[in-house]
Amino acid sequence: MAQDSNPFEIPKDMRSMAEASFEQARKAFDSFMGSARQTATAFHDKNEVARAGAKDIGAKAIAFAEKNVQSSLSYAQQLIHAKDLAEIMRLHTEYVQSQMRTLGEQAAEMGQAVTKAAMDAAKPK
Repeated sequence: MAQDSNPFEIPKDMRSMAEASFEQARKAFDSFMGSARQTATAFHDKNEVARAGAKDIGAKAIAFAEKNVQSSLSYAQQLIHAKDLAEIMRLHTEYVQSQMRTLGEQAAEMGQAVTKAAMDAAKPK
């Protein structure tokens, strides 16, 4: 009795189903890897944006500190050359008022810089 089919052979329908399932799994994996790459790239981009924002904020803080120190040194020099107590009091009042305005402006500018950095870091790419 001659057998036309091998008893260990996988039927064609089953093989087709397995191939289709394998192809779906490959496509799903490729899609997953593509998404993972996009996420990694977006994370890297966000990190770059956050780093740039932090750099800007740091530069502002240094510039503000330098300006404040220069202002204090100028004030000290004016005090050294003051003629009397009345002039010292006038210089002190002017210095304090000027510093209060400057610190308010610097705080507002720093707040804007921090807000911008946070918004830039949160923007979808």
